[in-house]
Amino acid sequence: MDAEGTELFHKTMPFTERLGVEVLEQAKELVRSRIAWDPTLCTLGDTMHGGVLMSLADSTAAVCAFLNLPEGASGTTTIESRTSFLRPVRGGHATASASPLHVGRKVIVVETEIHDDDGRLAAKVTQTQAVI
Repeated sequence: MDAEGTELFHKTMPFTERLGVEVLEQAKELVRSRIAWDPTLCTLGDTMHGGVLMSLADSTAAVCAFLNLPEGASGTTTIESRTSFLRPVRGGHATASASPLHVGRKVIVVETEIHDDDGRLAAKVTQTQAVI
């Protein structure tokens, strides 16, 4: 676990602390984080809620976009997010891996995959961040 990255997530996005997001690694090319399955984060059938997975993806992608900001920019904000849910997460961790698809002066597009502990793809998210 990347303790410094986790602290940064929690400081800049307090909601991630409440969810229990842990950062595994952070670099311009790849940001990885995870959240542990917990019954309080689930819907019927002990399935991790889609909103939790989307929050994990949004937070991870936001940090990826921030690490890729062009010179002179101060931050980003999500302007579009598309999620495809492919399988449920019913235990262990949901792990998000975010990589930039396009880094421009006005927008940054990030693709995030969420896998379960068995390496199965649970969700794929494409997100557009406006550069501020």
